[in-house]
Amino acid sequence: MKCWRSGFLSIVLPVLLVLTVSACATRRIDWNGRVGTYTYDDAIREFGPPDRSAQLSDGATVADWVTSRGMRTATTYGGAWHPYGPYGSIGPSYVVVDPGTPDRVLRLMFDANGRLASWQRTYK
Repeated sequence: MKCWRSGFLSIVLPVLLVLTVSACATRRIDWNGRVGTYTYDDAIREFGPPDRSAQLSDGATVADWVTSRGMRTATTYGGAWHPYGPYGSIGPSYVVVDPGTPDRVLRLMFDANGRLASWQRTYK
């Protein structure tokens, strides 16, 4: 029974991964086609509340949604672990923090009537 499960999972998991990635890749939004018709309320229904938003003095609204988070990493170099010693690690160790990659942000600008006026993808 155990061999059947591992064989089943080795086939099903890659298939599910391929289907998930292909579903994400095919979801391309034509933002230029939505200009003038797409509303701020439509955006909230589709993406949820924005991560940041601001209302301008002319009544326009600028809203940012983070579409993917950047990656940050830290790596430790040096030092050694001694399983029999009372002190844990031997020698100096150094931590190097990678500056990482920025977050991907979708910025939508709406006019005073709440209609999409322009859009852009940025990195922060």
